[in-house]
Amino acid sequence: MLLIRIWNYFRGYVIIKIEGLTLEKFINLAIAKNIILWDITRIDYTTLKAKVSVAGFKELRDIVQKVGCRVNVIEKKGYPFFINKFKYRKMLAIGSVLSISLIIFLTSFIWNIDIVGNERIKDEEIINVLESLKIREGVSKRAARDIDISNALLLSIQDLAFANVQIQGTKMIVEVKERELVQVELKDDVPCNILASKKAVIEKVIVKNGKGLVSKGDIVKEGQILITGVINSETLESPLLVHSEGSIIARTIYTEKIEEPIVKTIDDETGNTFTTREIIIGKKRIQLMNGEIPFKDYVEVEKIKEIGDLGIIKLPIVTIQHTFKEVQKTKIKQDVEALKKISAVKGTQKLMAKIPKDSTVISKDVRYSIEDNILVTEVIIEVNEDIGVKEKITSNNQED
Repeated sequence: MLLIRIWNYFRGYVIIKIEGLTLEKFINLAIAKNIILWDITRIDYTTLKAKVSVAGFKELRDIVQKVGCRVNVIEKKGYPFFINKFKYRKMLAIGSVLSISLIIFLTSFIWNIDIVGNERIKDEEIINVLESLKIREGVSKRAARDIDISNALLLSIQDLAFANVQIQGTKMIVEVKERELVQVELKDDVPCNILASKKAVIEKVIVKNGKGLVSKGDIVKEGQILITGVINSETLESPLLVHSEGSIIARTIYTEKIEEPIVKTIDDETGNTFTTREIIIGKKRIQLMNGEIPFKDYVEVEKIKEIGDLGIIKLPIVTIQHTFKEVQKTKIKQDVEALKKISAVKGTQKLMAKIPKDSTVISKDVRYSIEDNILVTEVIIEVNEDIGVKEKITSNNQED
């Protein structure tokens, strides 16, 4: 069906209105002469609307004279008429060519830079590195691809463990992953500090080597030095660097929040669907098929297809098919007490997956609240755990 429509478009066709009292005879004679009419619609008792090829329309003249009907052209469609318009509208043709050329030219530049994945590292720090590489909004894609941006970010920002740069259309996406503060294996002769892997309240400090900087009751933040390997003394001309050893037991809190509706709505699909399509060029959306969604309740499914990848150049052109599936909503009231137990178990399971196996659980608390018909369950677990992680001493972190 699609191939036929494409074929008719390139051949050209007209939408006609047929008026008369012998419409059936008109259609029968057209069929007898192998003149194809399609999308025939009856407007009223004496009027039809149909589509016919340009060649077929010319052959209808004899039939019109025989049956006494009147035929008018409502609209001309297809590639031949499209080209014919440009013959008489040279400025429009030139403007279209210039517009397409401008779109192609503009899509060869980067107009948006998105940074994702960073938490501790500020966007400004990453942007400064990009600026030093002359990567900014408005830079050409070719210039950006010629630079190893990922490697430059990793070399410039020590807290980065991973960096990846992708160019999608006119957008550059800089995806980063920060280096986690985890225990590293260092040889005994390598000078190091012991840092806090997370925010916590100190319970016990055992220093085997190095100098302890915190004591019981202190609140420490992530990355803070707990045991330093830099030993300063009046008898020494320069600081002594040692391999810190010890354990820092601290009280930490893990929380998990579970939200469940008391009155739950279930969507049952009826099988009825409605489909629309649109094309997106850059940031401009063009509706190809639209109309009112004939359903009160529905779920939407999108099917996205990129059509701008021409191999040599990738234009930001995509088509989206929106399928609206009609659903029938059914409300079910859940048992609150049973819901509390289920939510508490879910929250506890999620937390136990996060808590280190060698830690000791001090307390567990479960709190419930109801907000706007939503049961909110908050599970809080306090544990004692060793929060110390080793970091090699460098010229940048030599401090006591």
